[in-house]
Amino acid sequence: MSGLAITSLTLSHFRSHKSARLQFDGRPVAIIGPNGAGKTNILEAVSLLSPGRGLRRAATDELARKPESVGWKISALVKGFGADHQVETWSESGESRQVRIDDKAAPQAALGRILRVLWLVPAMDRLWIEAAEGRRRFLDRLTLSFCPEHAESVLAYEKAMRDRNRLLKDQVTDPHWYAALETQMVAAGDHITANRQAALARLATAQDGAETAFPRADLALTGPDGDLVPTDLAAALADGRRRDMAAGRTLVGPHRADLSATYAAKGARADQCSTGEQKALLISLILANARALANDLGAAPILLLDEVAAHLDATRRAALYDEIFTLGAQALMTGTEASLFDSLGPRAQTFCVTDDGGISRIQP
Repeated sequence: MSGLAITSLTLSHFRSHKSARLQFDGRPVAIIGPNGAGKTNILEAVSLLSPGRGLRRAATDELARKPESVGWKISALVKGFGADHQVETWSESGESRQVRIDDKAAPQAALGRILRVLWLVPAMDRLWIEAAEGRRRFLDRLTLSFCPEHAESVLAYEKAMRDRNRLLKDQVTDPHWYAALETQMVAAGDHITANRQAALARLATAQDGAETAFPRADLALTGPDGDLVPTDLAAALADGRRRDMAAGRTLVGPHRADLSATYAAKGARADQCSTGEQKALLISLILANARALANDLGAAPILLLDEVAAHLDATRRAALYDEIFTLGAQALMTGTEASLFDSLGPRAQTFCVTDDGGISRIQP
C-alpha cells in the first residue's frame, strides 16, 4: 500500500535553519546528527504541513530563526490524496500563520484534506502520568486524523464555554443567558464526544489481530478522576450552574474528559507500567492509528518519530522499521547515531545534520 509523501521540503529562516532543501523519494527517512543540530526542527516543519501548532505547539514568533526574526517559511511538494500539491506556510514577523495550496490562499483546515501527519516525540513520554490536558491533546490529534472537521467542533465549543465562563465570573444569574450558550456547547460537545469515541473504536479495530511487536493498549474515554462521561450534557450544565459560579468556570463537559489506557496483556493501567512499557504503548497506538488511516483512506499517513529508536532494543527497532515498511508509510525519524538505523538498510534515505546547520545526504 502506498502512502502520502513529501517529495521536496524547503525551509527558510525556520528555527536553526537559515536555508535548507531536502529531496525525498517516499521511502522512510533517517535524520542523524548531534543533539542541538536541528534534527527535530525538520520534523517540526513537516508537522506544520497539517492543521494546528505543530509537534511543539509553538507560537508563530517562536519559529523564526534568531537573531534575524524576519519571519519564516516552509514550502513542500507533497503527494496527497489523489493528487500532487505545492504547499506553503509562513509567518511574517510574528504575524498569524498563513497557508497557500497550489498558489491559492487556504485555511489551515484544508491541510487536513490533502495530508495526514502523525507524530511521536520525547515530550509525550510522560503522557500517561501527566495531567489530563496532555492526554486530551493526544486524543484530539488522533481524532483529527480521522475527522478533520473535529477542530471546528472544538473551536465552537471553546468559544461558547469562554462566554459562559464570563457570565459565571460576573455572577450573572439570568437562566436565559446560560441556556443560549449551553445549547451551543451541547451541540458542539456532543460532536466532540462522538468523534472521540469513534476514533477510539477505530484504534481498537486496528489493533485486533494486528501482527505487531508492540503491546495492545485498551483505551477508554472518561470524565475527571475516572468518572463516566455525562450522557446528558445539557442537564449536567444546567444542574451545575451554582457550583460553576462558585468556581468561576465550567466544571463539566468534554474539556474535562480524560483518556485512560490499559496494557491489555497484563491488565495493568498505563500509569502503573514501567517507562519502557509506556513508550511501547505509545508506539503501538501510533502504528494502530496509521494502520486505521491506511485502511480507511487507502494511503498511509506520514509519520514523524523523534528519537524513538534510541529507546528500543535492536529487536524492537527492527520490528518497528518492518511495520513502517509494511504500511508503506513515509516516516521521518531522528537519532544521534547512524547505527540506530542499520536494520533499515537500503529501504531508507539517510541525511546527516551538522552543528553548523548543514544537511547532507548519506549514500547507501
